Amino acid sequence: MNLLLRTSMIGATGISLGACSTSQSALSPTGEQAERINTLFWVMTIGGGLILLLVCILAAIAIFGGSQWRQRLAGENLIKWLGIAFPVVVLSVLLTYGFLVLRAGATSTQDGAENLRIAVSGELWWWRVTYTDADGNRIETANEIHLPVGQPVTLELTTADVIHSFWAPNLAGKLDMIPGRTNELTVTAKVPGVTRGQCAEYCGGAHAFMSFHVVAQSPEDFTTWLAEEASPAIEPADAVLTRGKDLFLGTGCGGCHAVRGTAATGSIGPDLTHVGSRRSLAAATLPNTAEAIADFIANNQHIKPENKMPTYAMFSETQLRDLSAYLESLR
Repeated sequence: MNLLLRTSMIGATGISLGACSTSQSALSPTGEQAERINTLFWVMTIGGGLILLLVCILAAIAIFGGSQWRQRLAGENLIKWLGIAFPVVVLSVLLTYGFLVLRAGATSTQDGAENLRIAVSGELWWWRVTYTDADGNRIETANEIHLPVGQPVTLELTTADVIHSFWAPNLAGKLDMIPGRTNELTVTAKVPGVTRGQCAEYCGGAHAFMSFHVVAQSPEDFTTWLAEEASPAIEPADAVLTRGKDLFLGTGCGGCHAVRGTAATGSIGPDLTHVGSRRSLAAATLPNTAEAIADFIANNQHIKPENKMPTYAMFSETQLRDLSAYLESLR
């Protein structure tokens, strides 16, 4: 089997399997804004289908109909009513309806209170997510956005480098992230659950591996999660984890990554204070297991080409096992 045929089969299989999932689908809305978009989509699709059917019927009459029908279709009245008046009326009604359905210009708040605000920064090729608690403390995580169900949340979208585009199709429409600008997207999750998002603007070599998860929780679970996320990293509980921590701090990992409560205060890469509790690694590229952590440390350029982390081939298997066990324990 040649390479082209093999690639085509893999692509077709991926598309088929992807179509079976609703975790990243605008046709399976779980947010208030996505529901409006879904409604407008179906109105336009059904309406467009009916207009296409009308055009096909008129075309069939013009080709196969009798001379009397053809003569009627050739008259000026058809052009005036179906060619001019009909499109003007339909497009005007659709434009007005679209504004009403999408509530263009409206602001979403709950009982007049200020929305929870979450800062999301697109970076090559991952997502920096920052919360601010009631005491003004900044809590940073990565590649995972937690939201309280039923409460409007304002996402402050920025970029640290090139143009990215934030798109969580189950939750809302996409919005570009422009260098030097902060765009705001207000979302309201309606049901608990985990969905997936993606950078929707080509941003370089690893663009396809720049995904994230959205975790919608009850307000009580969200408050508990945020309090746990704000806490410092746990101390190693045994000799293996202690060796892993020493390796992390002694080999320069803390120059790029932060682990709150330790000497690691880097800000170039994702904050790893509670990395073990996340649902994935490397922006939803790998499952979050100790084995996957070890694999990414040693082979990250193969797994996610052109990412900014160097390959650490210097670690022995034992050191990799200790280091990955430590990182996996950070919950």
